[in-house]
Amino acid sequence: MATSGNKNINAKLVLLGDVGAGKSSLVLRFVKGQFVEFQESTIGAAFFSQTLAVNDATVKFEIWDTAGQERYHSLAPMYYRGAAAAIIVYDITNQASFDRAKKWVQELQAQGNPNMVMALAGNKSDMLDSRSVAAEDAQTYAQENGLFFMETSAKSAANVNDIFYEIAKRLPRVQPVQNTPGMVLDRPAERVASTSCCS
Repeated sequence: MATSGNKNINAKLVLLGDVGAGKSSLVLRFVKGQFVEFQESTIGAAFFSQTLAVNDATVKFEIWDTAGQERYHSLAPMYYRGAAAAIIVYDITNQASFDRAKKWVQELQAQGNPNMVMALAGNKSDMLDSRSVAAEDAQTYAQENGLFFMETSAKSAANVNDIFYEIAKRLPRVQPVQNTPGMVLDRPAERVASTSCCS
């Protein structure tokens, strides 16, 4: 969830997608400004944080980069539960990864936070010659399902910062919960004398 106080917003963000789609590379580019050509597969999940100044607020993203291998799928709800935002990543050169991204969207719509800001990222846009997923198809799918869409490239850094800034702008500006000055407790129930077999 996104929590705020004094225009500071903490937001849990999860990246979901097929193995090899470039989730870790997107996060590494966003957080550290780096790109590693041969990124090892994530095991379980990796955690990062990054702070952005957006309009009138400071947004601190708590980023969970999840593993894309099917064997880790059962762990995903632990990471997307309570998330304020999700980036569903697919590889524009791999139709199967786009199909898998659609399944992640369905899962988030069924089980995720109903107010979650969701982005669809067509990664590896630097590989246009190998494209197998048309940008128009992804854009249409995103519009039909309440997501916003961007093509990104962790390698060239195209749209990487933009997708995170757009999410930050779309986060609801939650008002901090007012604390009550005291606490009201219910009267404890009368204790009933118990009998035991050994008295």
